[in-house]
Amino acid sequence: MSALLGSAHLGPTLAVTALAGLLTLPVGLDGPRAALVVAAVLTGQLTIGWSNDLVDVRRDRAVGRTDKPLATGELSERLVRGCCAAALVATVALSLALGPAAGLLHLLLVAAGWAYNLGLKATALSWLPYAVAFGALPGVVWLAGPGSPPAWGVAAGALLGVGAHLANVLPDLGDDAATGVRGLPHRLGPRLLPVAAVAVLVAASAVIALGAPGLPGWALAVGAVLVVALAGLALVRRGRDSFRAAVGIALVDVALLVVAG
Repeated sequence: MSALLGSAHLGPTLAVTALAGLLTLPVGLDGPRAALVVAAVLTGQLTIGWSNDLVDVRRDRAVGRTDKPLATGELSERLVRGCCAAALVATVALSLALGPAAGLLHLLLVAAGWAYNLGLKATALSWLPYAVAFGALPGVVWLAGPGSPPAWGVAAGALLGVGAHLANVLPDLGDDAATGVRGLPHRLGPRLLPVAAVAVLVAASAVIALGAPGLPGWALAVGAVLVVALAGLALVRRGRDSFRAAVGIALVDVALLVVAG
């Protein structure tokens, strides 16, 4: 079971699902409605994670990825395909149960993740699925309730998605280059990539700070200090340290997004 969950990219899957759950709080969804949003997002993220490993299995084997259960043979491709198909059916059903607008927007979010897996990751448009998916996530939550998503929330989500994409690729530049993957992060290169990741994540922070009417002053002050400190660290250090600092900025952005509501 642990290998199967690992193949679904459990960390990012749970992170996106948790973000969706947190966003239901300021929107004011009741318990059952919030649970439905979380369930739809969870199954959708599972399909994206499993499909990613299925598409990349030969590439992962070529570079000797020991952290990928499909690449090592610990999991069978047939099992993962079956789980992915079942999760996809559940995603469609749960999404449509949210209502036409929220449901179709969530299916667009999932389709963006699949588009990345199926080929966009190796192009200069590798950022686009992340922008669409993370920009759509606040919209799904808001549309599942009585209101419509604020423009600043969609913009901040899209920027956060692009920044997360750039930061996420930092540790894997070498393996990707060895197997011919040349998305936007690879085209920027190891010197410009941390700068670009930090710039986009800081921009997401600025959009939240300037656009969110309900952001408390203390949150704005603490967030600003943390973002500036982490941005400096990401630009000074390299490799894993730069990646961790960029992830830290992303976490601050998520916290501000949730607090702002």
